[in-house]
Amino acid sequence: MKMIVMFWLVMITSISASAEQDACRFFTASGNAEYPPYLWRQPQNPEVLTGAIAAFLQKVSKNLDVKIDLQYSGPWGRTQEEVAAGRIDFIAGAFYTDARSERMDYLRPSFQLTRTVVWVNNEKPFEYNRWEDLIGRQGVTVIHNSFGQEFDNFARENLTVHQVGSLEQGLKMLNGQRVDYVLYEENPARAYAARNGYRNIHPLAQEISSEPLYITLSKKSACNTPAFRARLQQVLEQAKAENWMQTLLQQAQYLWAEQHLEQQPQEQPQEQSQEQQPAQ
Repeated sequence: MKMIVMFWLVMITSISASAEQDACRFFTASGNAEYPPYLWRQPQNPEVLTGAIAAFLQKVSKNLDVKIDLQYSGPWGRTQEEVAAGRIDFIAGAFYTDARSERMDYLRPSFQLTRTVVWVNNEKPFEYNRWEDLIGRQGVTVIHNSFGQEFDNFARENLTVHQVGSLEQGLKMLNGQRVDYVLYEENPARAYAARNGYRNIHPLAQEISSEPLYITLSKKSACNTPAFRARLQQVLEQAKAENWMQTLLQQAQYLWAEQHLEQQPQEQPQEQSQEQQPAQ
């Protein structure tokens, strides 16, 4: 009887280990879906994300010999909550913050450096050389967005920055002069401004910050082990050495333009705009 019990214990352990091994060959990922040319939703299949980071993850998964399923999981704030809860394994592209690091592991090295800039309306420009020049002005950015821990701390203590649900909403408010500025990364904001025909806004030359983008892995992911993180680090080091993102970004910029710019809407005359009301 004792031998039979031991046999079944060995069998159960073996089956459990096999199932865990299979699970760790399939991962889920998501990211900021309003982030062209890095990430955006496929027009033909909105539940799937495409862009430079999507192509980057494909190369990572091939090198690791695992499958990474990159899917739209809702607004950026919800995506972060899903990863923190362990329902999604990876965030495909995030800046570092102390709060996020408590719930997810940052996989180093980073894979891309991005510029965050101040976007203003051409009819209400102002001089910007340092963070303090934003004090007393009404700004806007996307909810749960971060521009690096140092600037986030400064903004929390000194600036009036309203949060909205999407980048498009923020740019629309700026185009209608409801706010003084928008804070966002340069490339994604350029892509959306072009798509919506906003010719009355532009980024200022002086950047807010230049921050690295990371792949993060949920601390609650069943596959988050030191051995797996070490394998990922080797692939990310290879990606940096071979500069994968340079070519992938160029390809993504062409793809975004092909999918969106030819359908660019006509800009409404200023006197008919409903966006000139004061910010709420």
